[in-house]
Amino acid sequence: MDPKALAIVFALLTGLFWGTYGPTLANCRKAEKNAFKPYLMIGLAYLVWGVAGGVIGIISTAPAGQSIVTSFTYSTRGIGWGFAAGTLGAFGALTLTLAMYVTRTDPIPQVVLPIVFGTAVAVSAIASVVITGEKPNMALILGIIGMAVCIVIVASNAPAEHTPPPKGGPALSTQPKPHT
Repeated sequence: MDPKALAIVFALLTGLFWGTYGPTLANCRKAEKNAFKPYLMIGLAYLVWGVAGGVIGIISTAPAGQSIVTSFTYSTRGIGWGFAAGTLGAFGALTLTLAMYVTRTDPIPQVVLPIVFGTAVAVSAIASVVITGEKPNMALILGIIGMAVCIVIVASNAPAEHTPPPKGGPALSTQPKPHT
């Protein structure tokens, strides 16, 4: 498969995994009745899958004839940037946990996740502009504005799962409220 096409497949899979991350986090939080127990499990999962995936990836991409020990040698710069990336990911998981926590009994992944991932797209584009020093073109600016509009539309209209009403109580609608 063409490497660019494969990159798109992996990006779509990442969207699939991360798009189901919030609802899964909400389910764990409801089951445990604690916002931070899921965060601990997230950390353990990152450790298990990150270490296993990293080891497999390093071994499978090592140049022929290179010793395994050499494959696991890091530069100081690589260690610093890798740790920074891991820290940013961990802080992202923590702030997502907090975003789900502040709603206490009724997490709102359908609102939080469009904000998280839409904002991530815009921040990534802005960071690229800053890092490269290139002036952003009008298409990028319009794309960031469009992303902001899309965040509001999706977050405002995504159906929400509601806790069933008490026996004999009124039913809660899962339909978006009409705008007046």
